[in-house]
Amino acid sequence: MTTTQPAGPTDHDTAAGVLDVLIIGGGFSGLYQLDRLRDLGFDVKVWDSAGGLGGVWWWNCYPGARTDTVGHIYQFAHKDLWKDFDFRERFPDHAEVREYFEHVDRKLELSKDIEFDTFAAQARWDEDRREWTVVSADGKQQRARVVLVATGFGSKPLYPDIPGTDTFEGECHHTARWPQGGIDMTGKRVVIIGTGASGVQVFQEAAKVAAEVTLFQRTPNLALPMGQRSLDHAANDEVRKGLPERFATRYTAFAGFDFTFMDEQGATAGPEQLRATYERFWAEGGFPIWLGMYSDLLADEAVNRTFYDFWREKVHERVHDPVTAELLAPETPPHPFGVKRPALEQDYFDLFNRDGVRLVDQNDEPVLEITPKGVVTRNGLIECDVIALATGFDNNRGGIMAIDIQGVGGERLQDKWADRVDTFMGLSTAGFPNMIFLYGPQSPSGFCNGPTSAEYQGDIVVEFLEHLREHGHTRFESTGDAEKEWTAHVDELFEGSLFTRARSWYWGANVPGKPAQMLNYSGGLVSYFGKWDEVRAGGYPQYELD
Repeated sequence: MTTTQPAGPTDHDTAAGVLDVLIIGGGFSGLYQLDRLRDLGFDVKVWDSAGGLGGVWWWNCYPGARTDTVGHIYQFAHKDLWKDFDFRERFPDHAEVREYFEHVDRKLELSKDIEFDTFAAQARWDEDRREWTVVSADGKQQRARVVLVATGFGSKPLYPDIPGTDTFEGECHHTARWPQGGIDMTGKRVVIIGTGASGVQVFQEAAKVAAEVTLFQRTPNLALPMGQRSLDHAANDEVRKGLPERFATRYTAFAGFDFTFMDEQGATAGPEQLRATYERFWAEGGFPIWLGMYSDLLADEAVNRTFYDFWREKVHERVHDPVTAELLAPETPPHPFGVKRPALEQDYFDLFNRDGVRLVDQNDEPVLEITPKGVVTRNGLIECDVIALATGFDNNRGGIMAIDIQGVGGERLQDKWADRVDTFMGLSTAGFPNMIFLYGPQSPSGFCNGPTSAEYQGDIVVEFLEHLREHGHTRFESTGDAEKEWTAHVDELFEGSLFTRARSWYWGANVPGKPAQMLNYSGGLVSYFGKWDEVRAGGYPQYELD
């Protein structure tokens, strides 16, 4: 049904506390939606489980936590918020990212419409009312016509199943749930389990001050040089001169950064040219090494191997003990370079040369149990005072499935997605009307700079909601056929790539028992948003609108 008048909230609905939109999650995506929709006259609120602004950056307060994206690009282009915030470092730490969110809040006054410390535990769809009722863990209820789930892809920590963890007498924390007041590791014995990004970052801090550090590695991290440097006000002013053009590049680049792959193919370059290119990018540091070099680096295994060998040589130059060097950078690659998200390191490899630092191969010497005094392996007890669980997340779908979402006829999303995730463009799923996922599974989330996705994907969501309001639609639901076609497309891209060669969170392989399925759109932003342009131009035929 369509009408010529916009469908807005009635006085009765407002009095009854029915929002136009409830947003679950207050990171970049949630905050962008709040500001955009509020400006357009929607009655909108945010629920966030964090105790303050920042989304994942409120939770990520472990030692060494910092962005792996250049700070000036890891921010909104929205409303010229970038014009008067200075970054102290090229890659800001978690405290500085929080300061940035406070800056955004001062400019946009977002906090007045955010409920902090509010975990959305359940969402129930009412077909007769055409609205959702969302209930928090502490019993708060909110009705809304539309729910936007902006929980991000890293909001549900993955805890290892190690017997005795609760008996440990020291400090034991997942990096994603680190105490807000921090832990002083000076002079202490520290065990770190995991060598993903957070494991690398915690290790870099612990190894400088702790008496002993033991790092358990399952798979080597093909970490890249960060290229960190300090910035003063003058340096910030200089960077700001070119930011509008760099922001524009984010929307045409493969992964939403201010750079993209070169036109040249590594397969046609000679050894000297390859080496010169690798050295040039290595000196600059950062993700251009991953997503800004040869366009066939992540598709041609022979080219990929040339860079791995270059990377391995760099690591072995820095690590003195040949056994440790070989564990960190083995002769045979653990997987092709770049099919797992590499960490950015500052002195990670150099710190293995310090006394009291030990690297343990979990494949050869796994953690068997945790006792009150420390960690037990087949070689005995490793006594420690602090255990950092750098064991990652149930990415992409985990934060969404942590909510008991009940759609049409009481169907639970946890049941629908138990064996396989099916969405249309990562935005919605059949059987769950008036619900949109932001930065969710089967979107480009894992291959996209967060603020870019917040704005670019955020704009198409705002545009879609405006379309619904202008045409009087009070219910939307993506079709089963549309989501099957999208899932097949995501799978086809995955199966034709090198990403199948690594057990990564990109396709759920890091979670025991999780269905193996590509959960990130790997075709690039231009392709993704080009497909949405077709959807919009066709009048949204993938949705049932009423």
